[in-house]
Amino acid sequence: MAGRFYWKILTIIIAIFVTSVAFPADSFAFKHHRHKKHVALSISPQFSALVVDGKTGAVLYQQNANAIRYPASLTKMMTLYLAFEALDKGRLHMNESLPVSAYAAAQPQTNISLSEGDRLPVRTAIESIVVRSANDSAMVLAEYLGGSAQHFAQMMTAKAHELGMSNTVFYNPNGLPDPRQHTTAMDMAKLGIALRRDFPDYYPFFKLESFSYAGVTYPGHNHVMERYDGVDGIKTGYIRASGYNLVTSAHKNGYSIVAVIMGGKTIQSRDDQMISLLDRTFDQLAGNHSDNGIVRKTSSLTANNDNNEDWPTAPQSAKSF
Repeated sequence: MAGRFYWKILTIIIAIFVTSVAFPADSFAFKHHRHKKHVALSISPQFSALVVDGKTGAVLYQQNANAIRYPASLTKMMTLYLAFEALDKGRLHMNESLPVSAYAAAQPQTNISLSEGDRLPVRTAIESIVVRSANDSAMVLAEYLGGSAQHFAQMMTAKAHELGMSNTVFYNPNGLPDPRQHTTAMDMAKLGIALRRDFPDYYPFFKLESFSYAGVTYPGHNHVMERYDGVDGIKTGYIRASGYNLVTSAHKNGYSIVAVIMGGKTIQSRDDQMISLLDRTFDQLAGNHSDNGIVRKTSSLTANNDNNEDWPTAPQSAKSF
C-alpha cells in the first residue's frame, strides 16, 4: 500500500512539472490578454529614416522605414488632406467660419486658445495647423467635416488605406497621445507625396513660417525650412512616446524628394539628421558632384533651442506639435 501511495505522489509531481514546462505562466497571460478589445501596440524606440523620390516614390534610402511608430502631429497632415479634399469638392469654403465646440476648445497645447462659441475661419484653421500645429483647430475641422472626432478618425484611416498607407490607423485628428494610433515612415512619405500631388493649389500653405490670429503672431516649428534652400514643407511632430518626427519635401535642379525622420532625440539633432539626409541624397542624385545645387543655410538655432518651446500651460505628456 505504501508503495502505491508513493507512486501516486511521484506521478502527480511529474505531471505538475510537465505541465509547467509545456504551458508556462506567460502563455496563460497571453491567452487572457489576447481577448481584450484594445491592446497597446509595441512601438520600437528605434530611429526611423526614409528618403523617396518625390515623383515616383522610389526608395533612395531607408532605415526601419516600415517599423511601427507613433505619428504625433504628423497626424495633422491627414487632417489637412481631408480638408483640402473638402475644399476641392465644395463641402468646405475658404471664406466660411466654423463653430468651436467645448471639446475643441479644451484641446491641450499646442493651440491658439480658442473658446467655446468662437467661429474659426477655414483659412486660419489651415494656417494654424501648419504653422502652430494647433490641436484645437484640428479638432474644429474634424468635428465639422466628420460630425464627430471619432467619425472623422475613421474617415482618416479609410483615406490612408486608399492612399496605400496600409500600416496606419488614426484615432484622433491632432496626434495627441493614443496608444492605438500608429504609422510608419514609409506611410508618412506616401502621404507627403499625395499632398503635393493632389493639392497643388493648397500645398503652398506648408511653406508658411508664421501666421497671425487674434492679435498674436505665431512662429513655425519647421526650422529646416529656415536652414535649407529648396525645402517647401511639410510637417513636424512630437509627443514623448514618438520622439521628434519630421516630414520634409525638397526640390533642386529638377530633382524632387520627400524625406522622413521619426524618433529623433531632440529638435536640433532631428533637424541636423534631416539636413544630412538631404545633402547626401542630392549629392548622389547629381552624380556626387561637389556643386549639387543645394545650399545649406546658416542655422540660427543654438543647442539650447532643443526644448525651449513656450507652452507654459501644457503638461509635457500632453503636448503634440
